Amino acid sequence: MSPAETPAEATAPARRRFVDLSPLRISPAFARLWIGTSISGIGAHLTVVAVGLQIYAMTSSTFAVALVGGIALVPMIVAGVWGGMLADAFDRRLVLIVSSLVGWASTIALVVLSAVDAALAADGGRGEVWPFYLVTTVNSVASTISGATRFSVYPRLLPAAYVSRASALGGISGGIQLTAGPALAGVLVATIGLPLTFTVDVVLFAAGFLGILGLPKLRPLSRTARPGWESLRDGVAFLRHAPNIRASFLVDIVAMSFGRPFVLLPAVGATVIGGGPVTVGVLTAAAAVGTFLTGVFSGPVARVHRFGIAIGRAIIVYGAFVAAFGAVLAAMQTGWFGPVGPEWGQANVVALVLAAIALAGTGASDEVSAIFRSTMLLTAAPDEMRGRLQGVFTVVVAGGPRIGDLYAGVLASLVALWFPPVLGGLAIMAILAVLLRVLPSFRAYDARDPKP
Repeated sequence: MSPAETPAEATAPARRRFVDLSPLRISPAFARLWIGTSISGIGAHLTVVAVGLQIYAMTSSTFAVALVGGIALVPMIVAGVWGGMLADAFDRRLVLIVSSLVGWASTIALVVLSAVDAALAADGGRGEVWPFYLVTTVNSVASTISGATRFSVYPRLLPAAYVSRASALGGISGGIQLTAGPALAGVLVATIGLPLTFTVDVVLFAAGFLGILGLPKLRPLSRTARPGWESLRDGVAFLRHAPNIRASFLVDIVAMSFGRPFVLLPAVGATVIGGGPVTVGVLTAAAAVGTFLTGVFSGPVARVHRFGIAIGRAIIVYGAFVAAFGAVLAAMQTGWFGPVGPEWGQANVVALVLAAIALAGTGASDEVSAIFRSTMLLTAAPDEMRGRLQGVFTVVVAGGPRIGDLYAGVLASLVALWFPPVLGGLAIMAILAVLLRVLPSFRAYDARDPKP
């Protein structure tokens, strides 16, 4: 079946509640890519948590952990824009292969750096932190280019009617990655140490690479300017006349800039809720459980057409759950609930459960927003622009959390760990309520007549 076909079976069953698996059935190439990405993504999210634990172990500083994202932010922005131009100008399969190999090499470098630090720590010293910042920045750049390219191939592998269902399947994949990766990181760091934890990512990366190798050649369908100023101008000109896509970027930046509490988790596990690395893994995985469950019960997404309203309301709910997480931390930091410690047996179970529920809510509501935002981008934009727009989208998705990490790290250092999520959650709800009023085109967006 070619991606141009739109069979009658593409129509969603009226009573469907669970995820539609038909994209995996009708496109073996998409299935291979989805499976490979799901497996390798477990390792990628394992490494994100492990890097935070590594740097916190070396510095005992939440701000130092936040700098991982802050330092990588500008290179990621450049990589997203440039990677999108590469995806539009060249064979997208080749772009995926090269960027994935660079990411793989950077993960191997993390294994070496962590092993050196462990050897030095055994003798009472510590390694330098700056090489970790450098290598994680390279890894982030490679991941940004891969991400911009990977999602832009979906409409080339699937009929247009299946793109929203592929996005929902992406939620399941993301939920698997975010559940298994951080939880595995917490357990592995506590049992086999950081160097071997990074090694697990090196092994899992192979699955994602095999999924990429199984793609067909994906050369440009029409003439596109080579990466450079002309290509960039074309992309900017298109965005200037694409208010709905611009709005989808804006609302996600708001959510991620003010609602990313994950940089706080090493300190939360050590001093607020207790439980150390295992608590960090549990809380990070809790958000992924929400993402996963949204994907599983995503059957109704094919019947939703007012994407702008759905996105806005989902992000308002997201802000409420972020504020609830901050309220749990505030209650714990009063000291009323007794002492906690960095060992798993020293965690406050009640606080851990409440915090996990709040983070699961953030994962669920964010995934609702993500399904509709990604579908809007992929169906409202022409193929020759999808790489560049997906590059910007990837910068927003990956760069927003880096801004959020800096926001949370700075305010936590200046005030308290509970302050950034409480303030940020309230800010998200207020800003989204205003944006839905002042962006009438976005509010009226109808997927049956997609307009960028």
